[in-house]
Amino acid sequence: MKRKLFKFFRRMFITLLILVLVLVVTVYFYMRQPQFGKAPEGARLERIKQSPNYKDGQFQNRHHTPSLTEGFGYTGVLWNFIFGKDKRSRPVDSLPSVKSDLLHLSPEENIVVWMGHSSYFIQADGKRFLVDPVLSGSASPLPGGTKAFKGADIYTVDDLPAIDYLLLSHDHYDHMDYTTLRKLRNKVGSVVCGLGVGSHLEYWGYDPATIIEKDWDETATLTDGFAAHVLTARHFSGRTLSRNNTLWVSFLLETPHRKIFIGGDSGYDTHFAEIGKRFGEIDLAILENGQYNAAWRYIHMFPEEVWTAARELNAKRLLPVHSGKFVLGNHAWDEPLSRLATAAANHPDGVQLCTPMIGEKLLLDSATQACSTWWKNVK
Repeated sequence: MKRKLFKFFRRMFITLLILVLVLVVTVYFYMRQPQFGKAPEGARLERIKQSPNYKDGQFQNRHHTPSLTEGFGYTGVLWNFIFGKDKRSRPVDSLPSVKSDLLHLSPEENIVVWMGHSSYFIQADGKRFLVDPVLSGSASPLPGGTKAFKGADIYTVDDLPAIDYLLLSHDHYDHMDYTTLRKLRNKVGSVVCGLGVGSHLEYWGYDPATIIEKDWDETATLTDGFAAHVLTARHFSGRTLSRNNTLWVSFLLETPHRKIFIGGDSGYDTHFAEIGKRFGEIDLAILENGQYNAAWRYIHMFPEEVWTAARELNAKRLLPVHSGKFVLGNHAWDEPLSRLATAAANHPDGVQLCTPMIGEKLLLDSATQACSTWWKNVK
């Protein structure tokens, strides 16, 4: 009897070991696919090691930034993320949109066109910029994962004109999409990004001569009086199990006639007030507003914090992004906009809240353009 039990458990152990080995080998080879990118190496890695923001083998936030808020555990957060989502995390209706023709814009138009989540097109003072484009219908490297809402994915790469500058805030999948960026290669003049991010782009076929990688508080001097000041954010990076081997950033885009703050992903911190003091009045702040949770409050802002950040930036106008396309948090899909609108009504303080529909032109030269509360009529 003991002999039979021993043989049974030995077979079970061997079977389990084989299954684990098969799983490990499968994951290993799957993650070698190009959409996962490539870690910095060689001269790029040596440059990274010289950064004052790179310590103990990875980039660090300016202030202590735990992955999870004190009192939360990974198991509970994962369980809640899978099973605890709000019943309205996805809209039932198709989102309303306006598909502006970007291929035939007048060069004199100064506009921002939000494409859902954190992707947007900017034409300002004769130059065209594209920020964090995810136009493939998905924000995941896994087949069928993190699909866009109905009506939110109206733009493709084919709808875009030639882009002078592509700005990438960090390398997460909902900001840096392999499929989109591969298709964009021949339309992009130059790329501005944080240290290390260029490694992914070179791996995907971008000419190294077109990639401008900067550290926090460095400036990319562009042509014709334009500049992209690369600034801090409070977040993290990574496309594989290795985290923080590339730098997450925000931008202050300075054109001959305006200043636009591009926030990327960030938790609330002192850098907003510091940037506001450094650059003075900012014409438009584009800030992430959505996919927040008490468990990760250090790396994403709540809507009320977004409004505070806009005020500290000395922004004339605020365009909220990072919602309206993908489910990456547990809240109702329209809650970020509703809460932000309430915060704006309670503390107006001279900042204009701009909430265009996906594809609608936000006019940079208009101080009186009205924006609807379009989300209120969507189930």
